[in-house]
Amino acid sequence: MAQQIRRNGTSGVRRVAKAQSRSLTARKARGQASGFIDRAMGVLPFTEEQWSRIWLAAIIGGTVGIAFIIANLAGVPALAQAQVARIAADSGFEVRHVRVTGTARMDEQQVYAIALATRDQAMPDVDIAKLRKQLKTLSWVRDARVSIQLPHTLAIDIVERTPHAVLERPDRLMLIDATGKELEPIAAERAKGMLRLAGPGAGLQAKALETLFAAAPALAPKVEAAEWVGNRRWNLTFTTGQLLALPEGEVEAASALVKFARLDGKNRLLGGKVLAFDMRTPPRLYLRLPDAVGKPKVVAVPAGEAEVAGDPT
Repeated sequence: MAQQIRRNGTSGVRRVAKAQSRSLTARKARGQASGFIDRAMGVLPFTEEQWSRIWLAAIIGGTVGIAFIIANLAGVPALAQAQVARIAADSGFEVRHVRVTGTARMDEQQVYAIALATRDQAMPDVDIAKLRKQLKTLSWVRDARVSIQLPHTLAIDIVERTPHAVLERPDRLMLIDATGKELEPIAAERAKGMLRLAGPGAGLQAKALETLFAAAPALAPKVEAAEWVGNRRWNLTFTTGQLLALPEGEVEAASALVKFARLDGKNRLLGGKVLAFDMRTPPRLYLRLPDAVGKPKVVAVPAGEAEVAGDPT
């Protein structure tokens, strides 16, 4: 009778050897992965404490996300939001600091007064769109960028309006931007050297005035004040104290200003003895003189551009 040879002993040894080999391979792989992570962490500009915060934020963020998904699947989004906010607050993710940048001219305390209403709120509860809308109601704020910086900072970057001119009101002077937006009252001493606008509705015409100046850019720096007359046309006062009365209509006023710039370039009208120039009835240009009112004053004018005469009054 043939004997049956058993190899259980040898097979057991082989299994143990294979298991040890797999364990050794796994330890090597873990060691290589750990080494790679350590090298990566060493290269990136973070301290050990910062890395701890990053990993904590990732873990908590994952937990919050899972809770939110579960609550939404259960059909209770409001409960999900409340749960997320509670978890975030319990984990320290709430508004504790407000950082404001971009405020060069305005009083940044106005920004803090609005932003600090969110203090101690859980980060998920902060309504960024609402906060941005509130900030844009401030006269100096053209735009506002609001962002959340975990774990507990609210960052606000303000884009200020640029002062452009001074609007003369019956009781005060107001600083305005190029669109006519009133920024704040300004003292007469501080308003020196700035363009002044006067007349009912002049602030609303500030942008149109800039368009008018663009037609004759060489004259714009020489204009000291602009009066909006009868809600229909401009009187310009130059730094020389001389006045230019322009006709009604955007096209007509721009055309008259261009013609005046040409005449001034050829005849040096600004700085001379003429007190006022009246171009309200093109193509005539009337001159008002200090000592010969009503007498004609003839200057060289290109043919077809304008007729120069004395004061119409």
